[in-house]
Amino acid sequence: MPSFDISSEVDMVALKNAIDTAGKQITNRYDFKGSSAKVELNEKDSVITLFGDNDFQLDQVKDILLPAMEKKEPDSSKRLDHKDVQKVSGNKVKQEMKIRAGIDSDLAKRITKLIKDSGMKVQASIQGDTVRVNGAKRDILQDAIAFVKKNVTDFPLQFGNFRD
Repeated sequence: MPSFDISSEVDMVALKNAIDTAGKQITNRYDFKGSSAKVELNEKDSVITLFGDNDFQLDQVKDILLPAMEKKEPDSSKRLDHKDVQKVSGNKVKQEMKIRAGIDSDLAKRITKLIKDSGMKVQASIQGDTVRVNGAKRDILQDAIAFVKKNVTDFPLQFGNFRD
């Protein structure tokens, strides 16, 4: 019985590359000279930290980082969970953005319900942080992929592990 998996993995190489590119742009900008504006990645905790002298500068750093991420990996900015802006020493501020990897249980339930309600002759089951979809024919599975891509646009998904 043919099947495929719906997952959401982070391309850490592309993410690091985008953060390095944004860091270079920040250091080269004249209006950031002598400021504390920077971007840091903590790979172990999957957290990106933005630093700036004030809220406006923090927004400017975000405006540099997010397009760089989108250029390296489409829809990658949708997987960021923005935390609140925190005051650091003096007037300086920082903001942490958690990188969500894998499909959480709410999204997995939403995808399986969406597939079951569609009336397609496929079965969707949650397996950890992936959703496995089984069907009788390859064409039906390709229709299911197109259906899920069209209806789930708020989180980046990958469709892989296709088996006949």
